[in-house]
Amino acid sequence: MPLSITSLKPYVPSKDFELSKRFYTALGFTLSEGWGGTADFSLNGHAFRLQNYYVQDWANNFMFVIGIEDIEAWHQRAVELLNSNTFPGMRVKAPEPVDASLVLHVWDPTGVLLVFVQ
Repeated sequence: MPLSITSLKPYVPSKDFELSKRFYTALGFTLSEGWGGTADFSLNGHAFRLQNYYVQDWANNFMFVIGIEDIEAWHQRAVELLNSNTFPGMRVKAPEPVDASLVLHVWDPTGVLLVFVQ
């Protein structure tokens, strides 16, 4: 029998746990409270676990790729959040072509890089 997995849930660091929970909720993910200093976020059957844990070198090197269908919609949402001045430390880079894809870079308030790829 070949190896398989039924789910995958990375643990994402947060410098300010409450701020990060508000950020990911505002970005469009659904929050469900976790346990032991964690919170789960999901969207369209994909999930990650935010943890109330921070090491600067790790957070600044943590990133995940998110496959999307509408890069303009995600860019617009990210810019709205950025312009709200509600999430200090957040950054957004305009979409750019990379090979045959369009890529949007968004940094959460902790410094975690979200790489949206259409």
